[in-house]
Amino acid sequence: MYQDIVLEKMIAFDCGDARRIQHFIKVYAFAAYIGRKEGLDTRTQRILELAALVHDIGIHAAEEKHHSSAGKYQEQEGPALATKLLADCGVPADVTERVAFLVGHHHTYTGVSGLDWRILLEADFLVNAYEDRLPGSSLRAAREKIFETDTGRHILDTMFGLA
Repeated sequence: MYQDIVLEKMIAFDCGDARRIQHFIKVYAFAAYIGRKEGLDTRTQRILELAALVHDIGIHAAEEKHHSSAGKYQEQEGPALATKLLADCGVPADVTERVAFLVGHHHTYTGVSGLDWRILLEADFLVNAYEDRLPGSSLRAAREKIFETDTGRHILDTMFGLA
């Protein structure tokens, strides 16, 4: 429902940064697909998709403030920016609150609560693994430590020939 508006705002937000735009669109596509295949309810699916679109919104602020795009800085800077962007798009506060939480934890692999969080981690890892050209040993380790959904594991195995 709000995804197209947020997508347009995120493309504008990352204007001139094609690599990052490509990244969040790929994460969005994987997250949306995994969520559908795993049978998320409509509300959780919407939260997941919005979180996938804005998950890296804190990168520019992290680079500016901390001179680094490290995940911990993205998690620090992202939630406030995501909250503002989503509010500007008319996204309800309860949805925005969960999305902001996910943005603030999208590099945190411990204490994962909720399938939306798990799927966001998996989708982001799938894209990062390709973009960073991770070796097979790292992919196999991640399969055991990060991936819990059947769909995410299937994509990982198929995409990287782990099966």
